[in-house]
Amino acid sequence: MRILFLTDNFPPEVNAPASRTFEHCREWVAAGHEVVVITCAPNFPDGRVFEGYRNRLWQTEHAEGIKVIRVWSFITGNQGFSLRIIDYVSFMITSIIASLFVRRVDVIIGTSPQFFTACAANVVSLVKKRPWIFELRDIWPESIRAVSAINNGFILDLLEKLELRLYRRADAVISVTNAFKDNLIKRGIDGAKIFVVTNGVDTARFKPMAKDFDLLRRLRLEGKFVAGYIGTHGLAHGLETLIEAAALLDEAPQCSTHFLMLGGGAERERLKALAEAKGLSNMTFLDSVSKDEVVRYWSLLDASIVHLKRDDLFKTVIPSKIFECMGMGIPILHGVEGESAEIVHSEGVGISFEPENAEDLVARLRTLANDGNLRRSLSQAGPPAAARYRRSALAGKMLEILVELVARQSRRGVNPRRET
Repeated sequence: MRILFLTDNFPPEVNAPASRTFEHCREWVAAGHEVVVITCAPNFPDGRVFEGYRNRLWQTEHAEGIKVIRVWSFITGNQGFSLRIIDYVSFMITSIIASLFVRRVDVIIGTSPQFFTACAANVVSLVKKRPWIFELRDIWPESIRAVSAINNGFILDLLEKLELRLYRRADAVISVTNAFKDNLIKRGIDGAKIFVVTNGVDTARFKPMAKDFDLLRRLRLEGKFVAGYIGTHGLAHGLETLIEAAALLDEAPQCSTHFLMLGGGAERERLKALAEAKGLSNMTFLDSVSKDEVVRYWSLLDASIVHLKRDDLFKTVIPSKIFECMGMGIPILHGVEGESAEIVHSEGVGISFEPENAEDLVARLRTLANDGNLRRSLSQAGPPAAARYRRSALAGKMLEILVELVARQSRRGVNPRRET
């Protein structure tokens, strides 16, 4: 089987969509299938092309057996919603054009968060007469409403109509959460074609390891209780709460808690400026690092903070970093309500605090810092829990859906190898 995967995030980017796509595709190649990924020049989250790459019309590379085609797109940082839409639409157009030159395709996948990539997959499916799958990583544009990125109701309503049309036209929808599936069914999408394949973790990479003491010394964190946030600093994450918590602890006498903030995103510079304005001595901001390096920084954490704004939409989200924490055996301080909180509690890998409540976060931090037995219990529960979310097993589950979809199309009289 030959799989065509359209995505605007792919390594060396290190965000969740890039990691999921790469790790799934790698497993499919290992299982004997051909995979072609069409993506753009790596630039997330800051809108700057990574060193060693250029934003060219067409360039190809191979990554662990995956053929990667990178196409031109209008690259922007975080200068506003309108420019981001131009970015998304430009990739939609160039990815469609590039797909026309990829032959012998059996199935097409378009992944969100933004759904213009799914639009491209839909068009390519029509041209090539092949089935296509909408991989649903975010309810978009509802998430735009949640963070008030745009307040034009007319535009958002139009985007929602397009969103529903894509769900209906897709031969299958693969959601990363059960809550997303429930959301679609309530809005009239056929539940029989919606499948759930959650995010997971590469347990070969994210596994328990001793603290990297060279890095610990370089960052002057010896003797500190290190609470870390590793990931995108975006509008949805509400990281002002962490700054408020750091300020409360910074005022406390002989406080040993230090906040480590690693990553990029739309809010990073504003958050960094806010922390500097407060004169915080217990918070360090670090730039994003490569996928190979990031585990060294995870190893420094005594607790990992996972946080999203308090909004009903985010009750349906499962932040992928909870699985990485499990794999590393790092206790989770979980500031997200809903489905992800149920996972954290049922697996016994963390404790919750109320989203956007700095005082509650401080209280939970103090509990963890002062209770070594609790930390050990949460840490020891992590790796066995992570084994239930192994990326290789989840990739296999998704592959079964692809194989069945292609077989069903073939039984209906569609020749999966007919060229278009």
